[in-house]
Amino acid sequence: MKKRIITAACLAFLFTHHSKAQNDSVSSNYKKQKLKIEEINFISSYYTQDGDNSAVTGGEGTEKLTDIATNFEVILSKRDKKNNIHSLDINVGIDSYTSASSDKIDPNTVSSASYQDIRIYPSANYSYANEEKKTVYNGGVSFSAEYDYFSIGANVGFAKTSKDNNREFSVRGMAFFDTWKVILPIELRNNPSDTDARNNDSKPRNSYNLGLTLSQVINKKFQIAILADIGYQEGLLATKFNRVYFEDLSVRSEKLPSTRFKIPVGIRGNYYLNDKIVLRTFYRYYYDNWNINSHTFSFEPSYKLTEFSSIAIPYRFYHQSQAKYFDAKNQHQLTNEFYTSDYDLSKFTSNMIGLDYHIVDSNKGIFNIKRIHSLDLRYGYYTRNDGLSSHIITLALQFK
Repeated sequence: MKKRIITAACLAFLFTHHSKAQNDSVSSNYKKQKLKIEEINFISSYYTQDGDNSAVTGGEGTEKLTDIATNFEVILSKRDKKNNIHSLDINVGIDSYTSASSDKIDPNTVSSASYQDIRIYPSANYSYANEEKKTVYNGGVSFSAEYDYFSIGANVGFAKTSKDNNREFSVRGMAFFDTWKVILPIELRNNPSDTDARNNDSKPRNSYNLGLTLSQVINKKFQIAILADIGYQEGLLATKFNRVYFEDLSVRSEKLPSTRFKIPVGIRGNYYLNDKIVLRTFYRYYYDNWNINSHTFSFEPSYKLTEFSSIAIPYRFYHQSQAKYFDAKNQHQLTNEFYTSDYDLSKFTSNMIGLDYHIVDSNKGIFNIKRIHSLDLRYGYYTRNDGLSSHIITLALQFK
């Protein structure tokens, strides 16, 4: 499984309150409904990165990687006789990537098995919204598979909105049960000194997350949200085809603890300056028991070009401390119990800046196609002070 920069988009749903009299009227005249298509979302992106600190070759060497991702989502819904909303979200994603660093797992071959791979990740989520009580219950399952990795996930959630629609509290629990196919560097296969795993073994890794969100409308112009997460992982957390070179120039496969505990907390604020400008800000503090502490700050001003289009310039700053198990090539001591030269676990600072153009249906349709409700075209440039840099271009279409 390859490491790459991931961007995410969030959709918010507001439910309108209906009185009991309205519900009784709907119930008495109720006709059985079928699921109808609310929207269809299509997202495609191209991502490329390069750097000089590949973990596969011990912290030195190319990190060149390209990824083409496509995601297709269908959201279905219907109302029952009590006017409650039932929604079904079906999502299928496919990634196709190539990784030059992975080719160094076995440089004696023309190409390693994981040099080029395809990842498939379908998911299905169901939600039940009671508009009178202003509650939403949801749950879902997900799957992900590629050459050396398989995952099954499940999630459940609950959200409650206040009577005046100005406050919402939500909680969500997620669990992922993964299986890794252990791939060792060619020179370390069948090495009796590696007690962690043998080449082609399958090892488990389980992840559990609990997320809490409290959002509040302060006034007509200002909204905030407070977010907290608790994460726990257990199993094979090391990437076994990553090499680690020691001070005596010997080489071993990466070794990390079998558990990891994470706590990120954050706050998000949106301020509507005027009819043209919206300012979105976010701050997050992260801590884990591998001694990584990080700070994330993002700022995204959005300007309304016309009644139907807008442009945004998102910026993100990130800084993290070094994990206690990290060291550069040839710096680890033989007495170390755990060791890695993966620069994702080093001390670094990164910046990301982008450009986002958004347009919605002007009643004529986009490109004169009635079904296209909105279009987003996004570009992002990422760089960090150890030399890694990346570019991502994303096209998102929403059909209704």
